[in-house]
Amino acid sequence: MHSDINVDGEETKPSRKKPIYPINPDLRNYLIKYGREVALPVHYEVLQRFNYTIPLKDKNGKDAYWETVSYDMREWQYLREELVKVYAILKTEGDFSFVTQLDVERIDFCAFGNSQPFRIRIINKYNDNRDYYYIKKADANRVYGLELEHLLSPDRITYFTNKQTLIEEHIPGIPGDEFIKNYLHHPETNQVRFAKEFVKFNERCFMRLLGDMRSYNFVVDITPDIENTQYVIRAIDFDQQSYEGRKNIYLPQFFKDNYPMVEVVSKCLNKESIVQYQAEEKTKVVFRMASALNRMKELIDIMCHDAISPPEKITNLAAELAEHFKQKRFLRAKTMGQIVKIQLKQILLTKLKMVPKTKVRFDD
Repeated sequence: MHSDINVDGEETKPSRKKPIYPINPDLRNYLIKYGREVALPVHYEVLQRFNYTIPLKDKNGKDAYWETVSYDMREWQYLREELVKVYAILKTEGDFSFVTQLDVERIDFCAFGNSQPFRIRIINKYNDNRDYYYIKKADANRVYGLELEHLLSPDRITYFTNKQTLIEEHIPGIPGDEFIKNYLHHPETNQVRFAKEFVKFNERCFMRLLGDMRSYNFVVDITPDIENTQYVIRAIDFDQQSYEGRKNIYLPQFFKDNYPMVEVVSKCLNKESIVQYQAEEKTKVVFRMASALNRMKELIDIMCHDAISPPEKITNLAAELAEHFKQKRFLRAKTMGQIVKIQLKQILLTKLKMVPKTKVRFDD
């Protein structure tokens, strides 16, 4: 972890409300080129025509920040049919041959998030198996975040856009706040392995400047292994991709919600191990960039010319990163995309020898 962590310090907090930034023509063309922009049978605005909502409780009877929405019968029948088709587009590239065995069991709405998402619960009528997906307002920061997640993280992610609508697959796992409460200190939890994964997740977020990874914005996937258990942390919220103006927003270790995880890292890992795991993650990111170099360069070039954050946040983040890395080139950045480019280029310069015979570069 970064050495300036202080679990007793001031809590890191992102902006209370982030504006929606539109998808510009260059980003739209990128999405079309790589199959992310598709025709959808229903859009976000249609889902807003609900009559009333009922607060949703979690399994322990506490508020879940979601509300189940209700529509008039004609609207509900229409939505059930069209939302099953959207699910088919998301899961099988538009193969509608199985839609008769699926139905929409429930639609939930969350006014709490920046994108004000709708969560669609799909049920298989023959075996009662359930799955989810999300319909949200399309936002440039979120799209950049999803695309960088797809290219640079250990996991691929499926999402599609259509005009001002974004649909995302459900990312399975135990919500981070629930993991802290019920699993982190459980006797069967391998805290050393989890600590290793948290260090790597922390590094991944910082490398690509994904912010606001408080515990409820990521999930923990637990996988039994031959000798014990493996843990993978996956981000599930991408609104704060390269928006905030403070460095610590991009380091999950600085959020008060995550301090129990940070304490486990401090207990289980020494400084040398932390540095080792950070280096391992940086090396993996370099290999991922090398395997999708042209696509990565296209995305970053578009991002460099896009306005996805206020000028004052850009200036402040550039200054903080310049001080953190002792690199004045951050001060030349005029957009958040340029800051991300400099950030990733630093990794390439330090790890390029790990990718032999591959020309990996981002030109200034």
